[in-house]
Amino acid sequence: MKIKKRYFLSKKEIKEIKNQLSHIFEDINKIIPKKGIEKVITENKVLLLVDKIPIAIIMEDKVFPTINLLTKFPANFKKVVVDMGAIKYLINGADVMAPGIVNADENIEEGDVVVVVDEKHNKPICVGIALISGKDMVEKDKGKAIKNIHYVGDEIWNFKG
Repeated sequence: MKIKKRYFLSKKEIKEIKNQLSHIFEDINKIIPKKGIEKVITENKVLLLVDKIPIAIIMEDKVFPTINLLTKFPANFKKVVVDMGAIKYLINGADVMAPGIVNADENIEEGDVVVVVDEKHNKPICVGIALISGKDMVEKDKGKAIKNIHYVGDEIWNFKG
């Protein structure tokens, strides 16, 4: 990942990031510091770093938490559970297909940001954007259900700030 630009966010920018993530994390002030958040602009992604570790991705003016952040702090996140057979595909960047989904939050709507976890350990595997509703994810037996935007083992996961 080639870095084009890198700088620290202003207090105003940090406040906006906190506002966007506050519905996901209960005590956002314990997670996001008042200063010291670095914005890294690469050729195809924008990352937010705390202590050189990616905590969020910015895409299309939306802030998405990284798996690093989701594994360290409990989140009120719309969750999708996949069977163990889907994992090898997801960690290679594949989108989530409906047949691999075991369970999904019924409140998920098309366009929502979701976290995908495995059925055995309930650990985050990827973060994605819902292409269909949570109800449809469980009921359908073919087609894409979630666009995979960040997964365990990708360049964000392995980023060394």
